[in-house]
Amino acid sequence: MGKIFCLIGKSSTGKDTILKALQEDKELPLKPVIPYTTRPKRDQEIDGVEYFFIDQPTLEAFERARAIFEKRAYHTANGTWIYCTVDDGQIDLAKGHYILIGTLEAFKNLQRCFGAGNVIPFYITLDDGLRLERALQREKRQLNPNYDELCRRFIADSADFSRANLEACGIGKHYYNDDLEKCIAEIKNDLRQYLSTG
Repeated sequence: MGKIFCLIGKSSTGKDTILKALQEDKELPLKPVIPYTTRPKRDQEIDGVEYFFIDQPTLEAFERARAIFEKRAYHTANGTWIYCTVDDGQIDLAKGHYILIGTLEAFKNLQRCFGAGNVIPFYITLDDGLRLERALQREKRQLNPNYDELCRRFIADSADFSRANLEACGIGKHYYNDDLEKCIAEIKNDLRQYLSTG
């Protein structure tokens, strides 16, 4: 039986960079799960790589077909954006292990779908000052920087990832990403242990 490994963390903690490094490690047999979203595509993002970018009618078609494992709505400075994991054939625990980036809410919903023992969290964290610096630098590189949304998300993260919420999800271990190589090495070591016993 395969497992789903879920990288979780506040914005700008390095989840995308860590995910890429894990996917490039040929010793880790991990298949990526690409989520869906109705939010606009950022500069440099590729449809089908970071996300599948969909419109509202496509989302509603998935809902009518009962093909959504989990769904989250965010009321942003630019309207409501939906993120979801779709039952589109990407996940089959009889055929392998999977990795994705998610929120605490997504993690809990995936556990309900696939079983608590089959969805494993990796909570990545970083000093808030460093996160804000990284987020600001990333936003500056956009053709149309959205500083309102950056600020909304930064503030929302404090509530979403409170100690109480982490404890309620059974997340005790934190992977500090102040040293990227060290953080990735620690995650890889723990992943190997799960894969060798799974």
